[in-house]
This record gives sequence, structure tokens and C-alpha cells, in this order.
Amino acid sequence: MRAWFHRAFLLIALALAGPALAEEPVRVFAAASLTNALNDIGAEWAKAGHPKPSLAYAASSALAKQVEAGAPADVFASADLTWMDYLDKRGKIQAGTRTNLLGNTLVMIVPKGRAFPVQTTRGFDLAGAFDGKLCTGEPGVVPVGIYAREALQSLGWWDALKGRMVGTDDVRTALAFVERGECPLGIVYATDAKISQKVEVLAPFPANTHKPIVYPFAAVQGARPETQAFLRFVQTSPVAAAIFDKYGFTVLKR
Repeated sequence: MRAWFHRAFLLIALALAGPALAEEPVRVFAAASLTNALNDIGAEWAKAGHPKPSLAYAASSALAKQVEAGAPADVFASADLTWMDYLDKRGKIQAGTRTNLLGNTLVMIVPKGRAFPVQTTRGFDLAGAFDGKLCTGEPGVVPVGIYAREALQSLGWWDALKGRMVGTDDVRTALAFVERGECPLGIVYATDAKISQKVEVLAPFPANTHKPIVYPFAAVQGARPETQAFLRFVQTSPVAAAIFDKYGFTVLKR
């Protein structure tokens, strides 16, 4: 009788523990420019037998503030070092999990078929070369806007253009404004321009006009156990590297 009771107790305990032991979806907060690449990587992760990750995209600045406020996230992937440092200094990032994984290029875009001559030199009058607004991420806040402001200042174009800037919540919103023709000029990442059939690249900015575009990935404090395996997959698997390559990212670590 006692042996039967112990067996029954064990079965009940295992049944109750089963759901808790099951792998849970990894919750990823990622920069908007990573949308297509991480959607594809998430699908590959699911094909390998894991729950499909929960993917939330927005400006790195907005996501960092949400993580700081306690939003449930396991992975933070930023489009710059500034917002990863912001969370790290506040004790929100797991020590030893940060990796500078990707690079990108800053480009000027126009609606398809509406290109105009441009030179990325200090003597060129960009403000006089087009009419209307220039769309990019909010300068000083959103990473693409931070890079854009640095590049415009470096080339001596900022003062003439700052009154015509439309600062958007994230890079994909800036891309959408240019796609619709609401802005005749935009500054986005090369990877964003690549996924659109409605814009064309007018010119890339020289790399020395702004700080390097770096995407750090890290685990958030309190992340689920599955997070480390997911980060390894994103950072080291040939499948993930091929997807990043496909969308035009430079993989800094393979």
C-alpha cells in the first residue's frame, strides 16, 4: 500500500512539474531594423524543435526604457552601443552575455525613380538639392537618428537641414514615409533600403562621418534558461549568419 502511494505521489508530482519544465518561448526585444532577419531566424529556431520566440520590435531607445521599467524580456538587441550601455549601467544585462554581433551602413534614400545628383562631401549643398523634408529616426534618441545627425554634422549639412528634419519613432517608420513619398529624402540603414521595392539608395555615407554602426546582443537579467541556447544559435549558427548576410548585415562574430 505504501509503495503504491509513493508511486502515485511521484506520478502526480511529475504531472504537475511537466508544464513548468517545458521549454518556454524566448522573449526578444530587438531594434526595428532587425525585423526581417530575426523573423527568419526565429522560424529556423522553431524548425529545430523549440517554441517560436516572442519578438518585439521598436526603436532601441524605447525598448531599453521598457526593459528598465521591468518589461518581461530575455534578450535585448540594440542598433547601437549607447542603449545597451544604458541598460548595462543600470544592472539590467547579464554579465558576460554581451556580444557585438552585427554591423550596418548608413544610406540616403529617395522614392523609387526620384533620385537626384549628390556628393557626400563637405562642399556639397544637400539642402539646396531637394525640396521638402528629410526623414530619419529622432536625432539624439533613436540610433539611426543619432548616426544621421553625426554624419550630417561631419559633412557640414546639419545646420541647413535641421529645420526640415522629421524625426520618427524608429527606422522603419522613416522608411515608410519615404516609400509613400511623404519625404523626398530619408536616412536609414542599408538593410532597410534593401528590403523595400519602393525606394532606391541615393548614396551611402562614408564610414568616417559617424561612429561605427554596431548591434550588440545580450541576455537581460532574470532571463529564462532557454535564452543562452537561443543566443548561441543567433550568434554562432551558420543558419543565422546566412540570414544576416542575406539581409545585408555585416556579421562581426561568426
